[in-house]
Amino acid sequence: MPNPQAGPRKIPSQARSRRMVDAILEAAAGVLAERGYAGTSTNLVAERAGVSVGSVYQYFPNKDSLVAALHERHAGQMYQVIEAVLGTGQRGNLRSQVEAMVRALMAAHMVEPRLHRVLEQELPFFEVPKPNDSPSDKGIFSRVQQLLEQHRADIVPQDLQLAAWVIQRIIESMVHAAVIEPPLGFSMPEIERAIVDAVLGYLGVR
Repeated sequence: MPNPQAGPRKIPSQARSRRMVDAILEAAAGVLAERGYAGTSTNLVAERAGVSVGSVYQYFPNKDSLVAALHERHAGQMYQVIEAVLGTGQRGNLRSQVEAMVRALMAAHMVEPRLHRVLEQELPFFEVPKPNDSPSDKGIFSRVQQLLEQHRADIVPQDLQLAAWVIQRIIESMVHAAVIEPPLGFSMPEIERAIVDAVLGYLGVR
């Protein structure tokens, strides 16, 4: 069973150690995608990364801490995507901004679909650090809430914190479903439009 208290043993401070940690995480992502959680081990990750098991343990005490780091890496990537779309200072209409955000998130998730499948299907409740404590998750929530504040006059929900949470969950669940188990007979652009319509429908935007 995954250990919900697992976390990185130490944070790399030098460029060389950061490169090694990046290599370890890339190796962990590959092994996890190919073998699933049960088939993943620190020995396999070390072999794939071309480092000693001791080097892995220096930063990650067990495979749960590796999975935790992959979750946080994913959250960081998603924050960068949303920041690139919504943090440009350009204020289009709400539909165009939601469309751009959904399109970008869909494209980002398509980069490692097998890894996302394992993380979501085998470990759906494995969240370390907890979302409320993750800087990346906080950043995503803040950016979505800012978007709603910009368009407060155009939407129905008055509690923007709750609305930001709902929108994140709508987009997250539907994007993951589209990547992990896409419905037959529909193109990705059609699915993207459906996600946008679901978000705007909740917000009361026609």
